[in-house]
Amino acid sequence: MSSQDAADTLTSLLMKRRSCRAYLAEQVPHATIVRALEIAQRTASWCNVQPWNVTITSGAATERFREALSDHVAQAGWPNYAPDGDFDFPGRYDGIYNQRRKETAWTYYDAVGIARDDRAASASQTFENFRLFGAPHFMLITTPASLGVYGAVDCGSYVANVMVAFESLGVGSIAQAAIAMASGFVRGHFGIGDDQLVVCGISFGFPDRDHLFNSFAIGRAPLTENVTFLDK
Repeated sequence: MSSQDAADTLTSLLMKRRSCRAYLAEQVPHATIVRALEIAQRTASWCNVQPWNVTITSGAATERFREALSDHVAQAGWPNYAPDGDFDFPGRYDGIYNQRRKETAWTYYDAVGIARDDRAASASQTFENFRLFGAPHFMLITTPASLGVYGAVDCGSYVANVMVAFESLGVGSIAQAAIAMASGFVRGHFGIGDDQLVVCGISFGFPDRDHLFNSFAIGRAPLTENVTFLDK
């Protein structure tokens, strides 16, 4: 494959991949999951420490986690759930970051028929994070606490590569920072020690391509908004 062909293939995968919020019930074959993980294992990391630790559920294990997590968040008072994250969530979104956040939310809500001022409906849809959007599989990403933020940065690269690898194999996925809102509960459910920090979750499975929740795509900013070139 030429360099141009390789670049075109990667571009195609990145353009097609989107956050999947509706899934078929069919289980993804174990071999397909392993293949995606083998691809993502080539992710670059600081000093090649490869700090991502991955727990994957299928079948009954997914259903147990879905029920337990959604019950926990609901009983804790959703939508007034107090985050219990291992990493600080953004204190606020300013300027262009707030604009992009709002535009993304409006595109999503418009696509699924939620009015912009309907807080109850938007909270209900956000709660679907804790039901894993109905996905048949879940992946938890944790990193050693001793590596601090740089372990999390490396895990971010891994998450991106896992999702592109899934896309290449016809599997839909969505990265979920919302899972980290319940880090203590999640660690307890999976028996993970406090020496591991919860980075995020990934729900995945074969996408329901006809579902309304998968009917839209989110754009990206032009390079001029993110990149500065210096040549002197």
